[in-house]
Order: sequence, then C-alpha cells, then structure tokens
Amino acid sequence: MQTKRYTVGVPELDTQAESLARSLGDGENADLIREIIVTALKLAGDEANRGDLKIINAALKELRYAFKVFSRYRGIRKVSIFGSARIQKNDRDYQQAVQFARAIAAQGWMVITGGGSGIMEAGHEGAGRDRSFGVNIRLPWEQAANPVIERDRKLILFKYFFARKLTFLKESDAVLLCPGGFGTLDEGYESLTLIQTGKGKPMPLVFLDRPRGTYWKTWKRYVEDHLLRRGLISAEDMSLFKVTDDAEEAGEEVTNFYRNYHSMRFVKDLLVIRVQRPPTGTTLARLNREFRDIVSKFEITAGGPLAGEEDEPELANLPRLSFYFDKTRWGRLRQLIDELNRE
Repeated sequence: MQTKRYTVGVPELDTQAESLARSLGDGENADLIREIIVTALKLAGDEANRGDLKIINAALKELRYAFKVFSRYRGIRKVSIFGSARIQKNDRDYQQAVQFARAIAAQGWMVITGGGSGIMEAGHEGAGRDRSFGVNIRLPWEQAANPVIERDRKLILFKYFFARKLTFLKESDAVLLCPGGFGTLDEGYESLTLIQTGKGKPMPLVFLDRPRGTYWKTWKRYVEDHLLRRGLISAEDMSLFKVTDDAEEAGEEVTNFYRNYHSMRFVKDLLVIRVQRPPTGTTLARLNREFRDIVSKFEITAGGPLAGEEDEPELANLPRLSFYFDKTRWGRLRQLIDELNRE
C-alpha cells in the first residue's frame, strides 16, 4: 500500500512548497526539505500559539547551526564528557578528567563538554582548544563558557536542554561520566536509556570515579540491588556500561570499542555491522552458536555492502556482518561487539 503523501492540503501551497524545495538545488534531500516547509505551513494552519512557535523556531535554528558546526568534523571520533560544574581544579575528579581527555585527544579523538567550568573545563584543558567542542546552555548561573573554549567557533549556545542533549549524543562515539549533580545523573540515564532501547547507537559508556573513589561504585550497587535484583533491567544490560576509577582504563574502554567494530545500521529489518577485519569461518560459526538467542531468523552472515547502503559510499570497503536482530536485546548486542573486538 502506498504511503499517503505529506501535504498542507491546500493545492496552491503544496505546489509552492514543492517548487521552493527543488529550487534549492539539493535533489537528494528535496523531499525532506519539502516536508520541513510543509510542517511550517501546517503550523500556520493549526493556529499554533506564539509560545509553541517560539519553541519550534528556537529548537530548529539551534539544531541547524549545531549540525553545521559539527559537519566539518564528521570523520573524527568524539567523546562527550559529563560532570559537575562545581568541582574545583585541585579536586582529584578534575585531574582524572584532564588525564582522560589528554590521553584520548592523543589518540586522535575530540572532546565535547557542556562548555562550562568544573569537569567541563577539565575535559577541554586535557584535550586542548583545537580538539574541543562546547555545547553550552543558557542558565542564570554556573554555565558561562570556560576560558579554554570561550569565543571558539566550536562553542554552541542552546536555550533548550532537549536540543542540547540530542546534539551531545548524536555527535558522540562514546560517553564519559565523572561525578556530578542532577544534570550529570540525567545525562547518564539518558545515555543508558537510548542505548538500552536502541534509540541511540551502541557506544562505550564509562563512569569514572576518582582513584579509590566510591561515587559511581555506590551508584552501581544501587543498580544491582534495586534494578537488577527486582528484574527491572536484564543482566545483559550491565554490559552497556563500565565503572572504573582508573583514567587509563577508561580511555582503553573507549578506544577498544572501535578496535574492530566500526559502525552499524539497519537496511530494512536487517542489522548490518561494519567491521575493520572480516571474521574467519571459525569465528563466524562461534558467533552463530553463542549469539543465536538474538538472531530472530536465519543466521549471522558475512559479506560486503548491501543494497540500501549506497548513501554511505565512504564505508563501502568495510566488511559486514548481517543478521535479523531481536531488537529487545541491546545488551547482548554489546556483548557481540565485544567479541568482535577480541579478534
């Protein structure tokens, strides 16, 4: 059955929206540009109030600008660092963040933080200005840009938390959480929820304590005692994150995730995992035995790019693993990725 075309419902306006979208010269994405225009016209027809329009307008403008800033650095891996703005420079948590960021930048990564003080400044101090992004939020306190990223073209200012968080996680290939307050916990749970439900891509998620610290260790015990024990999460969900008090180990957790694994996408219902090195026949047979519980039908197969991946020609040379994935089992998928990275 053919999907109903998304229109304003007024022939003259629909024709104008179509013409305007095509006149922009982006043939590949003209359909999406047209739908954005149609949505704006529908808002006028809905008689949306001014407050609603302000929210949509600000969010759209902020996201457009953020995507433009990040687009120049698409091919570079990035890690988002979250943590308290109130942690001082002489604090061991601050030094842990500096050490982690310095080491990960030396591996060619870039760092994204909220752009403020405390742990955010520590991440920028470690990575350096050239390898840092600031994703700042307008608040009446605590959130002025730190001196490392201030006035840098990679400093982006947001009005709304939801647009800021979307940008953080869309642009990240890993997340590091240092101790922090409600905002840090919110960012941690948001990251976990997106990965656990498949709404976000699989990525390393590391909770970093100070040496011999207990902030995240205590949190992990809470998760084990009150979430895992009651069956509110699955045992495999514990594979989605790592708690450590060693900055070097945190860095290895991030970089080792991409030791062989590169990326994934769905082509219709088929999950396609791109890797650096193709699995041997023995490895493929073992994966089919050990992970048959997450394959909804048929089996895991190895091969090249599929029809439907033509929009990513830069990845055409990467070997693939493909299978029909049980989309409730993201913790087990992380375990499969870990196995691929051991090869």
